[in-house]
Amino acid sequence: MLLMRVIPARTDSAMDPSSPPWPHAPTHKLGPAGTFFVTASTLHHAHHFRGSDRLSFLQRSLLAVARDFGWNLEAWAVFSNHYHFVAHAPEMPIGSSRLADMLSVLHATTAGWINILDGESGRQVWFNYRETQLTYQKSYLARLNYVHQNPVKHGLVPIANRYPWCSAGWFEKSASPAQVRSIYRFKTDRIEPTDRFEVASDW
Repeated sequence: MLLMRVIPARTDSAMDPSSPPWPHAPTHKLGPAGTFFVTASTLHHAHHFRGSDRLSFLQRSLLAVARDFGWNLEAWAVFSNHYHFVAHAPEMPIGSSRLADMLSVLHATTAGWINILDGESGRQVWFNYRETQLTYQKSYLARLNYVHQNPVKHGLVPIANRYPWCSAGWFEKSASPAQVRSIYRFKTDRIEPTDRFEVASDW
C-alpha cells in the first residue's frame, strides 16, 4: 500500500462550480501507457464527504484533475469516505508515474475545501491510496463493472445509475447498448474486496 505524497498544489478547474467535465466515450480497451484500478480512503474512514454538496465537489474535482493530468477515466464512484476509479495513464514518457502527483493535487484540493467548510485548519483528510495495474482484458472489464456497480454493493441504490456520484449513468448514455450489456455481464464476485467501508447513506 502506497502512502500519499501531499503537495500544496491545486488546479483551478477542480474548483470550477460548473458541471463536471465528463470524459470521452469509453474505449473498453487497455491503454498502451497502462490502465489502473485505484482506491483511496479518508483517514480513519471519516465521513468528510457526507451529503450531496460534498459528494458533488469530490466527483467534480476527480474528473477535472484527471482531465488536467491527461488521464482517461472509464469508471468511478465516490462516497463519503473513499472513492474508486479505473483510468488509462496518459501516453507520454512519464506515463503512470504522474499518478501520485495527480492524486496529491486532488487530495490537497478537496482536503483544503473540506477543512474550510468545517473550520479545521491543517487537518489531515486523506490517508492513502492503492493502485493496481490491469494487464488482462477480462480483469479490466470486470473492474469496470465493479466500479459502476459499487453504489449497489454498498446498499445505497437498487440500480447503479440512480446514484449521481458514479459513472454508471454516464456510461449507459455514452456507450452503445451492446457495450453496456457486455460490461454488465462481467461477474465481480471473484474480485478481491478493495474496500470494507461503511459509507454514509444520507445523500
